Amino acid sequence: MEALGGHLYEQVGQELANRIEQGLYSPGDRLPGVRALSQQFEVSVATAVAAYRWLEAAGYVEARQRSGMYVRQRHARMPPRPGPSVPATAPTPVTGQEMVLRLLKAANDPHVVQFGAAVPDPVYLPTASLERAIARAARQERARALGYEFPPGAIELRRQIARRMAEAGSLVHPDELVVTNGCQEAVTLALRAVTSPGDVVAVESPTFYGLLQVIDSLGLEALEIPTDPEHGISVDALRLAMERWPVRACVVVPNYSNPLGFCMSDARKRALVELLGEHGVPLIEDDVYGDLGFDGRRPGACKGLAPEADILYCASFSKTMAPGLRIGWVAPGWRHRDRVEYLKYVSNLATPAVLQLGVAELLESGRYERHLRQMRAEYARAVARMVDAVMRYFPTGTRITRPRGGFVIWVELPEEVDTFELAGRALARGISIAPGPVFSARQKYRNCMRLSCACRWDARVEAALATLAAMCQ
Repeated sequence: MEALGGHLYEQVGQELANRIEQGLYSPGDRLPGVRALSQQFEVSVATAVAAYRWLEAAGYVEARQRSGMYVRQRHARMPPRPGPSVPATAPTPVTGQEMVLRLLKAANDPHVVQFGAAVPDPVYLPTASLERAIARAARQERARALGYEFPPGAIELRRQIARRMAEAGSLVHPDELVVTNGCQEAVTLALRAVTSPGDVVAVESPTFYGLLQVIDSLGLEALEIPTDPEHGISVDALRLAMERWPVRACVVVPNYSNPLGFCMSDARKRALVELLGEHGVPLIEDDVYGDLGFDGRRPGACKGLAPEADILYCASFSKTMAPGLRIGWVAPGWRHRDRVEYLKYVSNLATPAVLQLGVAELLESGRYERHLRQMRAEYARAVARMVDAVMRYFPTGTRITRPRGGFVIWVELPEEVDTFELAGRALARGISIAPGPVFSARQKYRNCMRLSCACRWDARVEAALATLAAMCQ
C-alpha cells in the first residue's frame, strides 16, 4: 500500500471509513477478518488490528465477541470538533477551584453516576492480578514490606520502570528515578524543584484541574497557552508568551492529554523542547496516559526524543493499574534529581513499600502487558460508545473531541449552556460531570465539560446521559 502520509494503520482505517461513508458497507455488515484485511491491503496483521482499533475509536465499527468486526449504526455525520482555545494572554493566580472538591467527593458515592472524575471503574483494572502480586510481595518480603522504603524508592520497581521507559524510547537509569505517591505528587515535586513562589508557569488551555490546584498551592501563576484539540499546545503562541512574560517552567501532557485527548506529533514535541531550551525553561512532562493509545502504539515521550534537554518526566500507574495504589514516579534528570529526592523525603518520607514491591512483581511477571492490550481496546470501545451517546442525546451544535487514547472526552455545548450551573443541578440528581471552568485558571470554557468514559455501561448510565442532555435544552 502506498504511503500517503500518517501512520499506515490510519491509512487503512481511513480507506475503510471512506467505504463505509460511501455505503459499500452498511450498518450491521460484518467486515473482513484481520487476516483477510491484511492480505487485501498488503499490510501486516498488526497493522490490520491497529486499523480496526482506529475505526473502533472513531465510532465506525464495533467488536462482537467471537464474531468479528461489524459496522456500527451511525449518525449521518460526526459533529465537529471544538476549535483551538483562545485563553487570556497574561499570567494569573488560579481561581474557582472550589467545585473540584465536590467532584472528588462525588467520585466516592456509589449512588452518583460518575462522569466527572477521571477515575476508571474497577471493571477495567487488573484487580485480581494486583491483589495476588501484593499478597506475594507481603509474604516474601515481610519485614521490608512493613517498613519505610525511603526515597528514591524500591530498586526492584525503579528497574522495572526504567525498562518500560527504555522500551518506549526513553533511556533512564534506575538511579535517576524517584518513586512518588502518584503522578500528582510527581508533578508537584517537579514544580517545587524548578520554581519559587510568584513564578509564572506556562500550561495548556484547557488543562487538568489538578495541575491548577498544585500551581495555586505553591503560590505560582498560570499562563494559559492556546491549545488545539487535535494537535496540542501552540508552540508559536508559547514563543510569543515567553518573549513577553518571565516563564520559569512549562507543564504539558503531550500524549492523550487530559481533558482534550490529543497526542502531539513527534515534530511538534521536538519543536516544543527546542523552544524551551532556547529560553532555558525546564519542561515538566506529564505522561500518565501515554500507555493508553487505542492503536496499541506507544507514542514517544519528549524525554526520549530529546534526552539531553531539561525535562522532568512524570507518570504513574493510576490510570492503568489502580488509582488507589498511588504509585507514580518522576525522572527529573541528574540536574534536579537530588533536589527532587530531598523534597520527596521532607514531604512524606516514603511511598508504601508493600505497594511498590507488589507493582514491581506484577510488572516483572508480564501480566501487566497482557492487561494493557485488553485495556486499550476496552477504553477505545468506551470512548466510541460515549461519543455516540452524546451525539444522540445532546442538543444541535454540540462539539466533541476525538481522542485516540485515554478515556475522557471534551464536550463543547451551545453558548447558552452554563456547565458550572449544570454541574450543580446534575449533582443534585445523582450525576457528576467536570464543568469546563475548573480546567482554566480564569474560569473560561463556561459552555464546556469533560466526561469520563471509563464507567461501567448500563441502562442507568445511559439514562443519566439522557437526563443530562435534557437539562442542557
